[in-house]
Amino acid sequence: METVKKQFETAVRELLEVANLEKDDILVVGCSTSEVLGEKIGSYGSMDVAKVLCEVLSETLTAKGIRLAAQCCEHLNRALIVEKETARMYGLEIVNAVPHAHAGGSFATTVYSTFKNPVAVECIKADAGIDIGDTLIGMHLKAVAVPVRSTVRQVGKANLVMARTRAKYIGGERAKYN
Repeated sequence: METVKKQFETAVRELLEVANLEKDDILVVGCSTSEVLGEKIGSYGSMDVAKVLCEVLSETLTAKGIRLAAQCCEHLNRALIVEKETARMYGLEIVNAVPHAHAGGSFATTVYSTFKNPVAVECIKADAGIDIGDTLIGMHLKAVAVPVRSTVRQVGKANLVMARTRAKYIGGERAKYN
């Protein structure tokens, strides 16, 4: 578990350095704890792995005021767990679902249990994302996602993919951009 924790701490730190997230920006995280342990996605969930990852996120994101959205598994249609305050702030429609280990996954279940006032929402447009174990978070990112390469390629035995987003470039040859 210590290796998993260190890998994830490094990955999160590197993403935050590149993504330039600000207070109240949203980070979506999808995680297969089964994949972290080297098992097939959805086959061997681990609350212990989820707890370690949640601790890293809590310590890192809380200090910066970044909001977490935890993606559930496909059995809850990849709904997201957020704080109720986040749902209200962003005008997200709350849906009626409570994740558990076999419908939502260990990671989303752990996030749900650690949040002060957790709710589920169907969709979000996050500012950055972390995908641990090929959970397909892309549908929850803003339109222009940019891959972020990390020195960490895996968390445990799970593939790691991260992204930041940027505003769309609009206009033509006369346009100027920041």
